Amino acid sequence: MPADRISKLQRRSCAGGSVRVEGWLRSARHGKERSFLDLNDGSCLSGIQVVVEPDLPNYEALVKTLKNGCAVSVFGELVTSPGKSQRYEILSKGIDIVGEVADDYPLQKKRHSFEFLRTIAHLRPRTNTLGSVWRVRNAATMAVHNFFQTRDFLYLHSPIITLSDAEGAGEMFRVTTLDAKRLLQEDGREDFSKDFFGDETHLTVSGQLEAEIGALAMHDVYTFGPTFRAENSNTSRHLAEFWMVEPEMAFCDLEEDIEVAKDFLKEVIQAVLSDCEEDLAFFNERIERNLLNSLRNAVNTQPVHMTYTDAIEVLKGKSKGFTFPVSWGADLQSEHERFLCEEYVKGPVVVTDYPKDIKAFYMYVNDDEKTVRAVDVLLPGIGEIIGGSQREHRHDVLSRRLMEAGLPLDRYKWYLDLRRFGGVPHSGFGLGFERLMLFLTGMSNIRDVIPFPRVPGYAEF
Repeated sequence: MPADRISKLQRRSCAGGSVRVEGWLRSARHGKERSFLDLNDGSCLSGIQVVVEPDLPNYEALVKTLKNGCAVSVFGELVTSPGKSQRYEILSKGIDIVGEVADDYPLQKKRHSFEFLRTIAHLRPRTNTLGSVWRVRNAATMAVHNFFQTRDFLYLHSPIITLSDAEGAGEMFRVTTLDAKRLLQEDGREDFSKDFFGDETHLTVSGQLEAEIGALAMHDVYTFGPTFRAENSNTSRHLAEFWMVEPEMAFCDLEEDIEVAKDFLKEVIQAVLSDCEEDLAFFNERIERNLLNSLRNAVNTQPVHMTYTDAIEVLKGKSKGFTFPVSWGADLQSEHERFLCEEYVKGPVVVTDYPKDIKAFYMYVNDDEKTVRAVDVLLPGIGEIIGGSQREHRHDVLSRRLMEAGLPLDRYKWYLDLRRFGGVPHSGFGLGFERLMLFLTGMSNIRDVIPFPRVPGYAEF
């Protein structure tokens, strides 16, 4: 175990070189001459070996009954280990069982499938892989906050319950305290005036609109919280509940927005490389062999910039066809994005100026009236990792865009007011945190990089 990790396992220092540590047993091997216990408290990937001699008073009655999953408190002496795989071990002078483990404990000392581990999400953080995921997620979370806090962004807590559809897609979860029958009027129409909030409310799909409120008062803000999408997709890339990082900057055009997005991505990845060396080495060995190279390349390589129109021409020139056809005006699919990164550029790509008709109502319309000032940052192995835009700050154009999207102007009156009352050019972007986690860990299924996945038909734990 690395020397700088000993302090994380150590809970109470005792006299001399003695320590007391607590944790859970990953394994217990009982030989004729002594017992070897692999103790881990979740603070790092490596546990620490506890060696127990048979002269311990409760050796036969207690120590030899210990097994995988037991929670124990160990008092002993920290010594240099003669084993090659560890630097230190503990010579036990006393052991107490803090929590016994039943015979049907499902985590045994063998490899379990990720599908099986999702059925025991309350126990899966005790495994090497999911424990490493949680530690990387923690480091990435702190890096997100550190990036913005050191640049004088204010952290905004955006609401989870909302009246507005930030994306105009309509894939939102309804929030109600009424049953379906009580919602209906005599003419069969829904009457939300009787509901808890007196209106039709949903779980938010984005904190962006509220972030714009913050930016147009505080200059630079960011939100970082859970968002929800009622999309009935059972794929390895979709969740019903996921976390979004969404900064918003006033007096900012698309070019400045892109520079912040690139710096943000590089700094967060570099922070995780620095803080999670042991966990990333594990992922590189067991999950994705090229992970460390991919992360370092993302930090050290400047992305190639191209417009959507240029990207379409590149994709049309590919010798072998795609599953999804390529044409100007159609959205880029994951296979298109990954081709641009992995085969054409062989690195990160920034794509700008998408067709107006496939993007959200709030994006600034270019002079050609066909495209908007939108940007996607693409990474190898993932595709889109960041999506952003310069926001439409012209009141008349935004009003027109809302009507074109079929959204009621009265619902967005406050949003339009931001343009009437001292509106300025402003920009922002969104990063799906779980997609970043896929890139940081090399994991293949998004359900394995969030502690408690919510997907169609499943919301346990």
